[in-house]
Amino acid sequence: MADFFETLNDKHIKFIQAQHIFFTASAANESLINLSPKGMDSFAVINDKTVAYLDMTGSGNETAAHIHKDGRLTIMMCSFAKQPLIFRMYGQGEVINQYHNDWETWQSHFPDYPGTRQIIVLHIQKIQTSCGYAVPTAENFQHRDTLIKWSENKGEDGIKQYWQDKNRESLDGYPTQIFEDSKNA
Repeated sequence: MADFFETLNDKHIKFIQAQHIFFTASAANESLINLSPKGMDSFAVINDKTVAYLDMTGSGNETAAHIHKDGRLTIMMCSFAKQPLIFRMYGQGEVINQYHNDWETWQSHFPDYPGTRQIIVLHIQKIQTSCGYAVPTAENFQHRDTLIKWSENKGEDGIKQYWQDKNRESLDGYPTQIFEDSKNA
């Protein structure tokens, strides 16, 4: 029931653009496995082998730490509409933070949200589709504005202090390189 692809096709891209929620999974050797839900208008198809998402400030920064340590990243979307589908993209992750030389180019793919922390890029190695017959249907996903309001209330200096206090290393103690140009780190 599973099919595999090396690149995104038009049908895949249409499916991706219709999704309101996606999930990321990452780990480094001997680390906890991180699985996170994501939303907002924060996902972009860059080309048939590359996708990216705008990573907002959050309670942890596991994905960035895992990418720096190991590089592996999986992004999953699943249909909650009547037509079932599970869609996974596997590959190598890349962290583009605000100190990266190409920040402006990458950031141009996304809305300008307060509290933007970094951009996570997935260089796709394999795509898998599967049935999703057991995934329940759900309608009327509503975006929350809680994170935007929280970020606006914190302000730019407050956000950077939060990163300093909460986002510099993973739960396993791996560095996230949030204050460095990770390309040159």
